[in-house]
Amino acid sequence: MALSSTTSISGSNSGLQIGQNYGPITANFNPTTEQFEISANRACLRDLQTTNPRHDKDRIEKDKGGLLKDAYCWILEHADFKQWRSQEQCQLLWVKGDPGKGKTMLLCGIIDELLIASDSAVVSFFFCQATDVRLNHATAVLRGLIFMLVEQQPSLVSYIRRQYDKAGKQTFEDVNAWEALSEILTGILKDLRLQTTYLIIDALDECTTGLNRLLDLLAQKSSVYPHIKWIVSSRNWPAIEGTLDAVKQKTKLWLELNEKSVSKAVAAFIHYKVQKLSEQKKYTNEICDAVSRHLLSNAHGTFLWVALVCKALADVPRRHVQKKLKEFPSGLDELYRRMLGQIDDSDDAELCKSLLSVITTVYRPITLDELPFCMDLPEEVVDDLDLAEIVGLCGSFLTLRGRTISLVHQSAKDFLLRDAVHEVFPHGKDGVHDFIALKSLQAMSGALRCDIYSLFHPGYPIHMVKQPDPDPLVALRPAGSLTRKQFRAKEPAWVIAKPAMPDDWSACLQTLEGHSKRVNSVIFSHDSKLLASGSDDGMIKVWNADSGECLQTFEGHNDSVNSVTFSNDSRLLASASVDQTIKVWETSNGECLQTLKGHSEWVNFVTFSHDSKLLASASGIYAYDPFDDDFGSDCLNSLGGYSGSVNSVDFSHNSKLLSSASENNTLKLWDTNSGHCLYTLKGHSKRVNSVTFTYDSNVLASGSDDGIVKVWDANSGECLQTLKGHSGLVTSVTFSHDSTLLASASYDCTVKVWDTSSGECLQTLKGHSDSVRSVNFSYDSKLLASASYDYTVKVWDTSSGTCLQTLDGYGHSVSLVVFSYDSKLLALLSDSRTVKLWDTSSGSCLQTLKGHSDSVRSVTFSYDSKLLASASYDCTVKVWDTSSGECLQTPNGHSDLVRSVTFSYDSKILVSLSDDSTTKVWDVNNVFVFL
Repeated sequence: MALSSTTSISGSNSGLQIGQNYGPITANFNPTTEQFEISANRACLRDLQTTNPRHDKDRIEKDKGGLLKDAYCWILEHADFKQWRSQEQCQLLWVKGDPGKGKTMLLCGIIDELLIASDSAVVSFFFCQATDVRLNHATAVLRGLIFMLVEQQPSLVSYIRRQYDKAGKQTFEDVNAWEALSEILTGILKDLRLQTTYLIIDALDECTTGLNRLLDLLAQKSSVYPHIKWIVSSRNWPAIEGTLDAVKQKTKLWLELNEKSVSKAVAAFIHYKVQKLSEQKKYTNEICDAVSRHLLSNAHGTFLWVALVCKALADVPRRHVQKKLKEFPSGLDELYRRMLGQIDDSDDAELCKSLLSVITTVYRPITLDELPFCMDLPEEVVDDLDLAEIVGLCGSFLTLRGRTISLVHQSAKDFLLRDAVHEVFPHGKDGVHDFIALKSLQAMSGALRCDIYSLFHPGYPIHMVKQPDPDPLVALRPAGSLTRKQFRAKEPAWVIAKPAMPDDWSACLQTLEGHSKRVNSVIFSHDSKLLASGSDDGMIKVWNADSGECLQTFEGHNDSVNSVTFSNDSRLLASASVDQTIKVWETSNGECLQTLKGHSEWVNFVTFSHDSKLLASASGIYAYDPFDDDFGSDCLNSLGGYSGSVNSVDFSHNSKLLSSASENNTLKLWDTNSGHCLYTLKGHSKRVNSVTFTYDSNVLASGSDDGIVKVWDANSGECLQTLKGHSGLVTSVTFSHDSTLLASASYDCTVKVWDTSSGECLQTLKGHSDSVRSVNFSYDSKLLASASYDYTVKVWDTSSGTCLQTLDGYGHSVSLVVFSYDSKLLALLSDSRTVKLWDTSSGSCLQTLKGHSDSVRSVTFSYDSKLLASASYDCTVKVWDTSSGECLQTPNGHSDLVRSVTFSYDSKILVSLSDDSTTKVWDVNNVFVFL
C-alpha cells in the first residue's frame, strides 16, 4: 500500500520530547506565588516537626488521670511566680523537685493559665521524656519550641526557610542540626514582631542527649531578650544546678521548700482520686475515710505515689481494701520494691520481668503489635487481650494507652536499672539488646515478602490501597528508623570504611549499563514488562523490566537515537534519530520493520497514536500497513503553519488531536484526520520545549524556556493554570497515568511534582548534579524517571519522593527517559546512536537497539509496550520489537534529521517530527502483521 502526503509546513524543527501521558484531571486550579509559598511553608513545618507538643501535653495529662486545677493553682499565687511574671529583670523561672512531686502537671497548669490570661501572648512548650527517643534530646527540644512559635506566628517561618531551602529536612537531622536550629531560634527571638513570649521546657533531666548544650543555650538566651520569659523544670541534679545557678535573672522555686503548698495540692489530688475510686468500686464512707487517711499519712508530698497506690487499689475487691492498704509502704522506691515483689510471687513472674526488661531497654515506647517481635511469648498468649493482661500485671511500672506500652514514670525506669537490675536483667542489659535484635531479624525474615499487601497488580491505585488488619508491616521499620538514627551518632571512630546502608526499603536496586554514549530517551512498554533506551551510540536497547536483563540491542540507525516509544500493544518500538530517520522495530525479535526516511533533518521526537496506527514527529504524521512492504515511503499528513522550529509533539489519548510545541513561544492543536490547525495557544514568553495530554484528552500541559508550566483546555484552547517554581527553563512535562500528578523537569537540576487537583508543588526531587532533560511517569503512576546531563537516569518513588534507582555508566548525558505503559521497561536515550531498554525491577539493560547511523533524538513506546519507535539524526525512524530488540521497520520519508517520534494511544499511528519542516504520520499497521 502506497502512502500519500496531504499537507506540509516550512521551517526547521528542534528540541526535546516528552512521552505519552493521560488520565482525567478532576479539577482546575490557578495557583499563585502566594499559594506556592504556603505549600512550601507547610512542607517545611512538616519536616521540622517530630511530635506535636500540644498532643504530647494532652497525652501526658490523660496518662496521669487528668489535670486537676486544685493541684496546681497554689503556684499562681506564689511570690516567686508573681515576681517572674511581673518583673522584666526576672526572665527565668526554674521549678525543681524530686521525682513524683508533680512538676510536669504543675507546668501543664501554668501553660493553660498563660494561654487564658492573654490572647496575644505566644506560648511555646516542650515535654522531655527519657523513655521516648523522639523526646529525649536537645535538638528535639528546639524543633518543638520553634514549631510552636511559627505555628502561632507564621511569618517567623522565614527564619527556618533560609536554612531549609538549602538543605531540606537534613537541616534538622544531620550532624550540624543543633547549630542550625540554634541559629534559627536566635533569629526568631530577636524578631521585633515577636511580642510577649513564654518558652517552657519540662523535665530537663530527661533530656538524655545534648543536655549540656541545652543548658548553655538557656543560660545564654534567658537573660538577653526582655520580652521572652522562660520556665524550666528538673530534678535536683547537680549537673543542672551548676549551670542554671549561674543565671542571674532567674527565680528558683524549690518544691521541697514549699512543702505546705505541695502537701495541700497533694491532699486535693487524694480527695479527687478517692472520689473516683468510690464511684468506680462503690466504697462506703468508712472505706473512703480509711483510704484517704492512709494516703495522706504516707504520700509525703508525692503525687506519683498516690497515683500508683490508687491504680493498684482499682484492682482490689472492696472487701479487701482496708487490709491491702497496710501493704503499701510510703516512699516511691519502697512502693516499687513492693510491686516487684508481687510480680515475683505471681505465676507470670518470668514473663512480666521479661516484659519489663524489654520496655526498659527499647529506645521508644512500643505497641502491642510490636511486642511479640521483641520477646518470647508462651503459646497461651494468643491475642491482644492476653498481651494487655500481661501489661496490666506490671501496672505499677507500665501503662497501656491505646496500643502503646510505656513506663509510668522515669522514676520507674530508674528503680529497675538501679535497684532491680539483677532480677530484671539476669543476663545483663546487653543480652536483652542482643535478644531484641535477633527477634527483629527473625520477624523480618518471616514477615517480609513480595506484594505483602496482596495487591496482585503493579498498577493498583495507591489511594485504593487498604491497610490490612492486622497490618503485617506495623511492627517492622525501614533502615531509616529511629533506632538507626539513635545509633548513627554513636558510630565508633575506628570504623573507617562504613558499609553502604540504604536509607529505607525503597533502595536503589539496579544500575542498567550497556550504552557506550549518552542516553537520550527511555520509555516503558505499555504492559510494563519492557524498557527501551535510545543512545548517541546509535543503538536501542530493550530491557526486561523485572530482571534488568538486556533482551535486545537494536542496531540500524547511523547516528544518535533521540527518542524511543512503544506502541499501544507493546509489540512495536519506534525510534527517532539524528540520521534523519524513524525506525519501527518489532519488540519480540528486534527486527526493524520499517525505516521512515521522509525527514530532511535529524528526528528529535517520535510518538505512536493511541491506536498504534499512526506515528508522529514534529514534521508530520505517518501511517503504514503491515501487509505493505513499501510502507514508509509516504506521509499521511504534513502539518504546516509554523514560523519557527517545532520542539515537541504529542497525541491525545483518543488519537484525534496532535499538539506541537514551537520555538515561536506557541503551541498548536491539530486535527489528525484533516491536518488542520484548531488552536494556536499563546502565553509563554519564550520557546516551548515540551507538551503532553492527559488521559481523557481534554487537558494538555506545556513547559517553556520561561521556567513556567502551563495547563490548557484542549477543547477551547484556554489557559487553565500557570505553575511557577522552577528557577531554570523547563525542558519536559508529563502527567501521571491517573492524572493526579504532573511532573516537570528543569535546567535548575530538579524535578517538581505537582498535585493536579490543588496546584500544590508536592515534591522537589533533588539529586541530579546537572540539568534535567526529560521526565516521565510509569504507566501505573508509581514511578517517575528523570534523565540528566549528569549522565544518569534516576527512578523515583512517586509516593515518597525516594530515589529508587540511579542508572549510569554511559559516560554521556542522558537526554530522555520514557517508561513503557506497563512500567516494566524504561527506555534511555543518551548522546549516541543507540537506545537502551532497562528492566525497572532489576535495573538490568535488556536491549541495546542499534541501527541508526547517527544520534537518536527521541524514542516512544507503543501502548502495549511491544514496540518502540526511535527518531534519529540519520533522517530515519525505526520501529523496534521491544522483546527481541529487532528493528521491525525503517520507513523512509524524511530528508533531514528526525527529532522525535510518538505512537498514538491506540498504537495504530506513529508520528515523526523532522528538521525537513514536516511532521509525518505513519500507519503502523502497514509495517507488520500482529502476532
